[in-house]
Amino acid sequence: MRAFVAIVMGIMLTGCGAEVAGTAATAKAEEARQAEQIKQQVQEQLDAARQAEQQRLQEAEQAARQ
Repeated sequence: MRAFVAIVMGIMLTGCGAEVAGTAATAKAEEARQAEQIKQQVQEQLDAARQAEQQRLQEAEQAARQ
């Protein structure tokens, strides 16, 4: 009987470990998704800044020609 209880407890604890591992994997996936979103936002900001700088440069060149 004690062996049966020990086996059942072992199985239960193994299940808890699997749940913790699954939760950790889910958290890592969420972190990766958020990091990708941040990367995309930064890239968009860099593109907008680059475009604004090009526009300023073109305007300065046109003003210098006049």
